[in-house]
Amino acid sequence: MSVRITALTDPDTILSSHRLVWLASDTDGIPVGSAFLRLYTSTGQDHLAALELHVHPAERRNGTGSRLLDAAIAAARQDGRRSVITQAEAGSPGDRFLPARGFRRVLTLTFTRLSLAEADITALTEITDQSHPGYLLASWEGTVPDGLAETFVASRHAMDDMPMGGTDFGTVTWDLDRVRAAAAAVERRGDLLHTVVAIDESDGSIAGFTELVVPGDGKGDGQHYGTGVLPKHRGHGLARWMKAASIREAHERHPDLGGLLTDTADNNPYMRHINDALGYVPMHTTFEYQLDL
Repeated sequence: MSVRITALTDPDTILSSHRLVWLASDTDGIPVGSAFLRLYTSTGQDHLAALELHVHPAERRNGTGSRLLDAAIAAARQDGRRSVITQAEAGSPGDRFLPARGFRRVLTLTFTRLSLAEADITALTEITDQSHPGYLLASWEGTVPDGLAETFVASRHAMDDMPMGGTDFGTVTWDLDRVRAAAAAVERRGDLLHTVVAIDESDGSIAGFTELVVPGDGKGDGQHYGTGVLPKHRGHGLARWMKAASIREAHERHPDLGGLLTDTADNNPYMRHINDALGYVPMHTTFEYQLDL
């Protein structure tokens, strides 16, 4: 079958990146595959590109995926990128395709889910009610309140040493514009961003945070985003405390919500232990692959 690869214009441009898109179609013009290449533009990540590639199951093994990949890799090289990263679920066609095309596995992620119908709310309440001398919990919906904005931006450094295996991920530089843009992006697609923080009572600064995004209609599954504690505040159980509070508040505010999803790197045993203790159940394993250009 003859396949045509067409480059498209993608309007999905955000503060820190933009995307290139290719569509694969058959002789009748019917789409059979696509590739999206996100080019990061912020300082610290402007060497990196992230790939999403999909081919219709009926059209696989006829070269469509290779042609889409070739187009994306050529564009990454032309743009001066050093690394291209992508993900594939363990045992999937992508998990077989990527190593054959020179990608190497650099990180293993375990995806887990907490069913809110089965969550132990009593235990979660006991965790959130526990005293953590010197700290207090606070939360908000949407973008960060002005009074906490500066210290919330500073707290994003809690993710600087997040275990990333061998991924050439670079460094993410957060400022207030980026924080507000991220919250605005969630709002634009109709979802709800809920943030819980631990505040250092000695100076009012944020010691750690956890973020949860819930579908706008309050149904289906919510998705945990980042959870981090600044290094000088670690060892006090703040991550477990904040995450338990986030779960309990989601349960109370969104009674029709089915569950909460999260993913954790296998080389992050601390967060894996927290998720296990809170009742998250493994669903599947995904590998992150990287191609060095």
